[in-house]
Amino acid sequence: MIVERPEGLPEAARALLAEVGDARVFALYGKMGAGKTAFIAALVQALGVAERSSSPTYALVNEYLGGDGEPVYHFDFYRIESVEEAYDMGFDEYVYSGHYCFIEWPERIAELLPDEAVSVFIEVMGGGARSIRVEVPE
Repeated sequence: MIVERPEGLPEAARALLAEVGDARVFALYGKMGAGKTAFIAALVQALGVAERSSSPTYALVNEYLGGDGEPVYHFDFYRIESVEEAYDMGFDEYVYSGHYCFIEWPERIAELLPDEAVSVFIEVMGGGARSIRVEVPE
């Protein structure tokens, strides 16, 4: 899908969530500044999170409360030094919890991603538009 302006992110988020059904783990790929954090903000908003989301660059994970009362997790592994750091923080417990998990910089912990993780690729196009491509495992 193509998102021409940031104002189109909420609609794109709702469309993605409808498309993936019961999927709960999302790995978002894209260069620095591609819009991963902004798209995750739209995704958590679509899940009924009332508070403003932000990138957990230093904390590694932010937890929000979804509209259904269930937790929603947002990870940012940009600054992670090793896969062991993710193990130490209990990453596997988060991704196998059955709750929504949105992961920035998943390539840094690739071996820890569950097979059922949905891959979301975001690319900057001309004029500030974004291409969002989704791969749902079979």
